[in-house]
Amino acid sequence: MKESAESLNFIEHIIEEDLANGFSQDKLRFRFPPEPNGYLHIGHAASICLNFGLGERYNAPVNLRFDDTNPSKEEQEFVDAIKQDISWLGFRWANECYASDYFQQLHDWAVKLIKEDKAYVDQQTSEQIASQKGTPTSPGTDSPFRNRPIAESLDLFDRMKNGEFPAGSYVLRAKIDMASTNMHMRDPILYRIINSHHHRTGNKWCIYPMYDWAHGESDYLEQVSHSLCTLEFKAHRELYDWYIDQIYNPKLLRPKQREFARRNLSYTVMSKRKLLELVQKNIVTGWNDPRMPTISGLRRRGYTPTSIRKFSDLAGIAKRDNVTDVSLLEFCIREDLNKSATRVMAVLNPVKLVITNYPEGQTETLHLENNPEEANSGTHEVPFSRELYIEREDFKEDGGKNFFRLSLGNEVRLKSAYIIKGESVVKDYAGNILEIHCTYDPDTRSGSGTEASERKVKGTLHWVSIGHAIKAEVREYDRLFLDEAPDAHEEKGFLEFINPNSLNVIKEAYLEPFLANATLNDKYQFQRLGYFTLDPDSKDGKLVFNKTVGLKDTWAKQNTQAPTQNQPKPQVQTQSQGQKSALNEIQQIGKKLTNLSGEKLETAMNSIREFAAEVTYEELEPLFDTAAKKVGTRIAAMLALGVLLKKGQTKNQAILDFIDSCKNDENEILRAEAEKLV
Repeated sequence: MKESAESLNFIEHIIEEDLANGFSQDKLRFRFPPEPNGYLHIGHAASICLNFGLGERYNAPVNLRFDDTNPSKEEQEFVDAIKQDISWLGFRWANECYASDYFQQLHDWAVKLIKEDKAYVDQQTSEQIASQKGTPTSPGTDSPFRNRPIAESLDLFDRMKNGEFPAGSYVLRAKIDMASTNMHMRDPILYRIINSHHHRTGNKWCIYPMYDWAHGESDYLEQVSHSLCTLEFKAHRELYDWYIDQIYNPKLLRPKQREFARRNLSYTVMSKRKLLELVQKNIVTGWNDPRMPTISGLRRRGYTPTSIRKFSDLAGIAKRDNVTDVSLLEFCIREDLNKSATRVMAVLNPVKLVITNYPEGQTETLHLENNPEEANSGTHEVPFSRELYIEREDFKEDGGKNFFRLSLGNEVRLKSAYIIKGESVVKDYAGNILEIHCTYDPDTRSGSGTEASERKVKGTLHWVSIGHAIKAEVREYDRLFLDEAPDAHEEKGFLEFINPNSLNVIKEAYLEPFLANATLNDKYQFQRLGYFTLDPDSKDGKLVFNKTVGLKDTWAKQNTQAPTQNQPKPQVQTQSQGQKSALNEIQQIGKKLTNLSGEKLETAMNSIREFAAEVTYEELEPLFDTAAKKVGTRIAAMLALGVLLKKGQTKNQAILDFIDSCKNDENEILRAEAEKLV
C-alpha cells in the first residue's frame, strides 16, 4: 500500500482500491501504446511518466506497444524516435510489442464475429456510412448491408484480405446498435482496406484493424491489468468492453480501461497533424526543432529528463482536460539547470572595452566558479587582458541614477576580476560607439583578500578577453505562438498566431575559451543571459549554442509573482494558474464544435456537460448574448444551460429568450438542444 492516501492521484486510488478488494499485486501490468505516426511531445510525457511511474511504484512490468494499425501514416523513423525518447527520459520497458504482432489473431477473432452474426461487410462509401450514423441527439439508421448473409460476409472479408478490392470499396463493421446513445456503438468499423507497405509486415496484409478493435484486444493478449487512456477515449470504454466480451476467457485477466486528462500546454499546439503541418510548411526545421513541444525538440533545446519528469509530477494527473501554463515547464528546467549547469561567460552583442591602465600584452589567469549551487563543482580558468568585450547594452554614456551598469564616471565590477571605471568613448562618424575606455583598480581583484577587493559596487558585468575569445553561433528561441491557445479560435487558423520572432540567430557571439570543448550533454549558464546547450549542428571550427530558457520568466504577467529558483512551486499554483476555469474550457471547446462531427462531436459535447457542473448561472448568462455567427459557442452555452436546469436552476426571462432565439437557428444541433429545454 502507498504511504499516504492524500498523496495519491485518482489513478493510483483506483489501483489501491483494486488491491484492497483482492486483486493480486503480481498481476499488475501496464503499457504505453503510442502510434508511430509522429514524434512524441510533452503531452505524451504525461502518459509515459504515469504508466512507467506506476510500474516503478508497484514493481510491475510495463510494455511498450506500438499500435501500428495504419501503415499509410506510420514509419520506422517514428518507432526509433519514440524508443529513444522513452529511454532518454530514464524508463525501461518490459517487452517491446506491436499491434502488428497480433494481426493474425485479430483477423481470426473478426472471422469469429462474422460467424456469430456480430459483424458484416459493408460496401457503402465512408460518406454514406457517416450520414447513417445519426447525430448525438438522433439515432442512426441501418446499413442496407447490415443483414447480409453470413457466408457472403465471410467470402467478401476473405477476398478483402487477399487484396482483390481497392481501398475504400469495402469495410468490416461490428453489428451492435445503431440506436445507441453512444455513437461509438453504432456499428463501428473493424477493418478497412489499405494498400500500403507496412514498416514491419511489408505487403502481407491488405486489411488493417481499426484502433478501437486492436487496442482492447492487444491489452487482453498482453494481460494488461489497467489500460490507461486519455480522456477522449472515455466514450470508447463501452466499445472497449464490448469487444473484449466477445473473446473473453474467464480464466484470464480482464483489462480495465480508465481515462485521465491529456496534457495541454499554453502557447503551443499538441495535435500531431498540426505539428506535422508546421514541419511540412517549413515553419520549423523539423520534428526536433527546439521550438517544437516534441520531446526530441525539448532535448535539443537543452531540457533534461529530470525537468520533464518533474513537470509531469507537478502538473499532476487530472480527470478533466485542462491547459497547463508553459511557465511551469520553464520553471522546472530553470530549477534543474540552476543546480547543475556550469557558469561561463559569453557576450552576444559585443562592444570593445579597453582598460587603458592595464599593461599592454599582459594576460593573467583568473578562476571562475563552476556552480555556486554545488559545493564541490570546482573552478575553471579564464584569461583576462587589456582588451575585452562586454554587452553593448551594459554601457550608457549617461546612465542616470537608476542604471547600475557601466557609464562614464561610474564603477562596476567585472565578474571574477576587477572594478573598473568608465572614462571615455571612441565613436565613428555616425556617432556609434566603437570603444569604451576605462581604468581599473589593480587592488580589487576578486578573491585576492585585499581590503579593496571587498569594496562594493552596484553592478557586475560579464566579459570575455578579445584575444582569447572563440566565436560561436547562438540561437535564441522564444515561444512559437503569440496566443495562449492558438488552435482554439473559430474564425482563425492556428498558423495566424505564429510568433515571427520565435528565433533570433546571432552569427558571431564571443565565448570564453573554456567552451571550445563543450559536448552535446553539457549544460551551461551564460552569466546573466540564460541557460544554453550545444546544438547537434555544431562541427569542428563552428560551435552552435541553443538558448534553453532565460534566467527569469519574461512572459510572466506583471501582477503574478513568479517562483524564484530557490522557492519550490506549489501544486496549487499549477491548478489556479495553469488550468483554465470551467467556463473558459466550455468556451474553448465551443469554438471548435462547428469543425467536428460524429464521435468527435459527441465527445466534445460530453466534455462541455462535465465542465458545466462547475459553472454558476451568473457566469454562464453573458454567453447568451454571443453573436449568432458564433454557433459553436452558443451550442456550448445551451449544453451548459441544460446541465444547470437539471441541477435546479429556475427558468427566468433571459433563459427563455435564449432558448427561443436558438429554436429557429439554422444549425440542427443548436435547434435540437434548445428544443430539449422547452
